[in-house]
Amino acid sequence: MGERFVVVPVERGVGVAAEGEHLDAVVADPAPDTSSGGGTVEEKEAGENSVFESQDPNAVVPILEYNREPNKYGDGVPKENSPFINNTDNDKGNSYDGTNMALFEEEMESNPMVSSLLNKLANYTNLTQGAQEHEEADDDEGPKKKAVKSPQMGTFMGVYLPCLQNILGVILFLRLTWIVGTAGILESLAIVCLCCSCTMLTAISMSAIATNGVVPAGGSYYMISRSLGPEFGGAVGLCFYLGTTFAGSMYILGTIEILLTYIVPKAAIFVAEKKEDEVDALLNNMRVYGTCCLALMSVVVFVGVKYVNKLALVFLACVILSILSIYAGVIKTIFEPPDFPVCMLGNRTLQNHNFDRCLKTDYIDNVTVTTKLWQLFCDGPELNATCNEYFNKNNVTEVQGIPGLTSGVISDNMWSEYGPLGMLVESKKLSSLGGSDSSQDVYMPYVFNDITTFFTLMVGIYFPSVTGIMAGSNRSGDLRDAQKSIPVGTILAIGTTSFIYVTCVVLFGACIEGVLLRDKFGDSVEGNLVIGTLSWPSPWVIVIGSFFSCCGAGLQSLTGAPRLLQAIARDGIVPFLQVFGHGKANGEPTWALLLTAGICEIGILIASLDAVAPILSMFFLMCYLFVNLACALQTLLRTPNWRPRFQYYHWALSFLGMSLCLALMFICSWYYAIVAMAIATCIYKYIEYRGAEKEWGDGIRGLSLNAARYALIRLEEAPPHTKNWRPQLLVLLNLDSDQGVKHPRLLSLTTQLKAGKGLTIVGNVLEGTYLTKDTESKKAEQNIKSAMSAERTKGFCHVVVSSNLRDGVSHLIQSAGLGGMKHNTVLMAWPGTWRQSNDPQSWKNFIETVRESTAANHALLVAKNVDSFPTNQDRLGEGTIDVWWVVHDGGMLMLLPFLLRQHKVWRKCKMRIFTVAQMDDNSIQMKKDLQMFLYHLRLDAEVEVVEMHDNDISAFTYEKTLVMEQRSQMLKQMQLSRTEREREAQLIHDRNTASHATINDKADAGPERVHMTWTKDKLFMERNRNRECNTNVVVRDLFNMKPEWESLNQSNVRRMHTAVKLNEVVVNKSQGAHLVLLNMPGPPNNRGGDENYMEFLEVLLEGLNRVLLVRGGGREVITIYS
Repeated sequence: MGERFVVVPVERGVGVAAEGEHLDAVVADPAPDTSSGGGTVEEKEAGENSVFESQDPNAVVPILEYNREPNKYGDGVPKENSPFINNTDNDKGNSYDGTNMALFEEEMESNPMVSSLLNKLANYTNLTQGAQEHEEADDDEGPKKKAVKSPQMGTFMGVYLPCLQNILGVILFLRLTWIVGTAGILESLAIVCLCCSCTMLTAISMSAIATNGVVPAGGSYYMISRSLGPEFGGAVGLCFYLGTTFAGSMYILGTIEILLTYIVPKAAIFVAEKKEDEVDALLNNMRVYGTCCLALMSVVVFVGVKYVNKLALVFLACVILSILSIYAGVIKTIFEPPDFPVCMLGNRTLQNHNFDRCLKTDYIDNVTVTTKLWQLFCDGPELNATCNEYFNKNNVTEVQGIPGLTSGVISDNMWSEYGPLGMLVESKKLSSLGGSDSSQDVYMPYVFNDITTFFTLMVGIYFPSVTGIMAGSNRSGDLRDAQKSIPVGTILAIGTTSFIYVTCVVLFGACIEGVLLRDKFGDSVEGNLVIGTLSWPSPWVIVIGSFFSCCGAGLQSLTGAPRLLQAIARDGIVPFLQVFGHGKANGEPTWALLLTAGICEIGILIASLDAVAPILSMFFLMCYLFVNLACALQTLLRTPNWRPRFQYYHWALSFLGMSLCLALMFICSWYYAIVAMAIATCIYKYIEYRGAEKEWGDGIRGLSLNAARYALIRLEEAPPHTKNWRPQLLVLLNLDSDQGVKHPRLLSLTTQLKAGKGLTIVGNVLEGTYLTKDTESKKAEQNIKSAMSAERTKGFCHVVVSSNLRDGVSHLIQSAGLGGMKHNTVLMAWPGTWRQSNDPQSWKNFIETVRESTAANHALLVAKNVDSFPTNQDRLGEGTIDVWWVVHDGGMLMLLPFLLRQHKVWRKCKMRIFTVAQMDDNSIQMKKDLQMFLYHLRLDAEVEVVEMHDNDISAFTYEKTLVMEQRSQMLKQMQLSRTEREREAQLIHDRNTASHATINDKADAGPERVHMTWTKDKLFMERNRNRECNTNVVVRDLFNMKPEWESLNQSNVRRMHTAVKLNEVVVNKSQGAHLVLLNMPGPPNNRGGDENYMEFLEVLLEGLNRVLLVRGGGREVITIYS
């Protein structure tokens, strides 16, 4: 609808000019302003009888504005179960009293208009927890509060870089060279590919979950808990929390290892007096310094978490700079390899700490003197001193630690060199003569293994270097478009880091000598970081870069883990954790930070980076396993809410990722895997035992709908969530006198709507007593089952024998189903022959069924011309399913076309949504809001806003109302014979058909826009034709045109006007549609108008072939949330 309108004679209703608008048209007998819903009934009726008169055809017209006042929806916290239909308290004051929507007056008391719903959605903001708290604090400051900034982070800054920072880190700098040297290039590539494949498959599953609706801040925990339920959510959430906490321990231990081993070795508190005590001394130093570092980092996080976030880019720059220096160093080795000689005794690698030259003896002034190396293996500096046997038998040689990319050393590093604790690092290329006593080797300055090495240990140590893929999803509340950024950024980050790891494995093996690769702490190159010896321009670039990288990663872990624990605690699924949901006034999780620091201290007391890494690998692998399980489960269940915008997923990929995670858990450490699974199982059973009073629409609940008694008992505890809602149908089937099915296409529609999913109960009522109708009941049941089998309808048959049809249908609606498997939707056929029926009880039963379905909070579907609906064998060509969305009654109109299009009969049909704009609505803005609403619902549909102007009630409407009331009055006063009734009904039907055909011909000849029956010119022409008068006669009330119209019930006139106008618009737009879905207005509160109600519906549906009238059940059935 454009911004400006031409004012024509319209009936004054809601379209009264609001305050601030100017009408330059001449108004005759202006009525009081009723736009606010106030005023008495008399005032409103006076307003309805008013007519605008404008003598000037070029009069200035009002500019109507679409109301976009911000709407505070709920308490500001995004909730999954926030049904728009039940939050209409603020809308009740804006009641609509015009003529266009009079048929839906009863609906609007409890259901919002579409424009009101879209206005709420357009002003909805997904704020993070911190933003909410600051916004609530600003509310107290009055009008001077600052507006909360909307999320503006894109894919690169919001997802790609955080993932890059979290994936690359301590293992790359401190352990990757050692893994390559120990496992060999081939097995190292296998480890990298195995772990990166696991994270890539998990990222695909995570992307599907993250793009299946709005993901509020909470990231991975939110996705798992809302997909798999509170039990799995709590168990996996706590495992993910423990993994993040132990990751903090690992980063702190890496920081201390770099500090004490490579930056300031002299700062060690514990110094080993004996060679065999060096490992213990290092671990004790790690414990002391690690505890101090943890305390310092905890204070930093407690005092200034915002500075941690600001420094994140600095830490990321250190990581990127370090990696670039590695590649630069590799290129430099082609032309000029760095000089890092490794001293070898025979084929054994020596620790180059306590000697300066790799010589046994030296010539000084023609005198042979011993060197410092001699003194390490001999009793004294004398040439005749007693020396180690192996030292005497073998020569000392120097090999280049970094021979360069073109040296061919890659062939020597292809294969693994695993060994037990204390095994010496030896070179296969050099020969040696062994000594007889190897027990003394441990006291000699050799480089040896500090732990027993094997393939599965390498996997456990390496896996933490590929974690961190959920950093982007954890920031979902800060992203401009999370559904686009999370998949692209995460998968791109995994691809980038996988490339870095693969190339580093190959380049390390091609540039560095094998004995140096297996030297974990760089003892053979004077305590330099092994990866640092390769970097350019200096080893210090890597040392300093890796130090700050580990510091930053540790701070990030101590920042994120407490917030994750706080989110779990605030969900209330684990009662004993509720204390950790509290924090400082600004929301900082103080108690959760204390617990995180305590658990982190446990990892620091373990002190060994190689021992902590497999622990956090377990917890992360378990988290990834359940992400894959959630995606696979949702895909296989095909819940209506499962509509991810990320299309490149498959349940087989999710199962492969889940299997890979489970395999890696047992590959890394079978006993750690059992412990982690036992912890998760205990948490799961505890939450289940305490009774998690949460319903998040999870996949487990959807799965249990198809289970047996145990699942039925569980489903009785709470109604299904909006995400799991699908129409569970009670089909009311009619049988003929031979107990044959009258409308088998009703079963076809059921099959197409259900696609074998969910509950279907086909019911029928026989009149009589069960004792006398036993045989007929069984025959009817058998015939219904045969028809269901022929139409491939999967469900249950329920035949009820009752004294009358009305009571039988009532019993079916009340008692069909079992436990949680009860119907929520009633499907029936429109009584097409109600006008010709001898017994008025037929249409009265129909209306009572509508009332009872509404009272039972069941949705209602009424199919008109059901025999013309397609069979299951038909394949409709390209066409449309048209949805006419007049009032919002839970989203059924949106959900049903989506479900129908899943079936091959309707698959090629496109969905079109029409909504009605009133005089005071901005149709352009409504269309934009509706398109955004459909985008959040992940539904593809064409959108059109149809304008229905407030105009005069046509003569056709008055005539139709008059005929209806006269017929109703005659039937009440006279007992007509059967022949007379049929003759009168046929006469009225023929007259209505001819009148409507005339109106349709006029509509087809006019423009495509919504046709106004009474324009100013037509008004004068009609009056000049009916009576003689001069042109200066003042326009009198329309009722004066025909005196008999004055006695009509004005409520019936307005309702008939709505039916005629809406039918005219629907026929004009949707006559060629394969199916039309339309809101079904409710029956009148006064049962005396039941026959008129049927007449209104008949007029509303006239001229349409396939129509499905839809009436909601009083709850939301579709949601924008994940």
